[in-house]
Amino acid sequence: MNKAILNIEVQEFINSHLDSDIASLLLKGVPFKFIEPKLIVEQIEAKKRCEKKLPTWFNSKDIYYPNKLNIEQSSSEITANYKANLVSGESLIDLTGGFGVDAYYFSKQIESITHCEINSELSEIVQHNYKALEVSNINCLNENGIDALTLNNKSFDWIYIDPSRRDDTKKKVFLLSDCTPNVLMIHETLFKYANNVMIKTSPLLDIKATTNDLKNVKELHIVAVNNEVKELLWLLERDFKSDFLIKTINITKSQSQKFEFSFKDEANSTANYSEPLAYLYEPNSAILKSGAFNSVAEQLSLLKLHKHSHLYTSEEKVDFPGRRFKIDNILPFSKKSISKTGIKKANITTRNFPLSVSEIRKKLKIKDGGTVYLFFTTDLNNEKIVLICSKA
Repeated sequence: MNKAILNIEVQEFINSHLDSDIASLLLKGVPFKFIEPKLIVEQIEAKKRCEKKLPTWFNSKDIYYPNKLNIEQSSSEITANYKANLVSGESLIDLTGGFGVDAYYFSKQIESITHCEINSELSEIVQHNYKALEVSNINCLNENGIDALTLNNKSFDWIYIDPSRRDDTKKKVFLLSDCTPNVLMIHETLFKYANNVMIKTSPLLDIKATTNDLKNVKELHIVAVNNEVKELLWLLERDFKSDFLIKTINITKSQSQKFEFSFKDEANSTANYSEPLAYLYEPNSAILKSGAFNSVAEQLSLLKLHKHSHLYTSEEKVDFPGRRFKIDNILPFSKKSISKTGIKKANITTRNFPLSVSEIRKKLKIKDGGTVYLFFTTDLNNEKIVLICSKA
């Protein structure tokens, strides 16, 4: 960690070049002989990535940034804030601390936080940044988190762990057993030191397969931001044996769409089917990831268009955790029928349909955008149809 980076003139240079072309900047050179150009470029790239993802860090003075990969692997402030509201108590240890965003938000809910980071430079950076952010209840340890847990032999109210999803060659891995540390191997060790464990995993992880591997799961939170699933949060409780709840949330600028169910609920729920009625509903990405296709229909008194379409309909408008549309017209899928509508510009979605969006645009010569929404799907009679919709 080169603290010369924090000099006023260097910081001014970094801030004035956040939108600069990096290759051109390296070619031109930097006006500081006491700092390697590569290090300044690293600060510029990392800070730029924080502008929307980590605005607290971006807008604070004297923040030192690690390389951009550490920023990419970090939680966003939105998701860190969400998970912080899932914990309570006096103490929490973050075994895989990284850039320290999660620990920062945990510190707002819990009295004492321990941040473990095996990379000595990153640990030093995080400790410096906490001082800059005026956080005083986080203890930073430059240690392997599992070693810190076992050697210190101290109990905590919560253990938080975000296993690395890259192998020794820096390639991404997606199976829980391939992540580092392998939480399946240290499951019993974790519960020696805490009653509650939170595990953050990849949004691409297979939920049902992981459910068979993990024990003592009390809740699974599927967290989406602006309709993109960002994290799966597994909340484990020592000796918990019952069916666990699956809680989905899609956080947008205007609202948080929530829906919850259990696998038992889903297995016992029945979806009824219908031709398209007055309104159309498309579940958000968190619900689609969860597989709550029958539970959504039953809990909200909606009808499905087809078993595999995952689109819903009703005669009366209802609140819905996803997108909601008024169905203005229903057409059989054919170039002739769609051409007659005169639609040249529309937002296109496909569900259970043989053609991709790009193939449809090419075939029908429809540009992207506008206020018209076209859903290409399959109905309960296995007919290919087009729903012409407007937002409701």
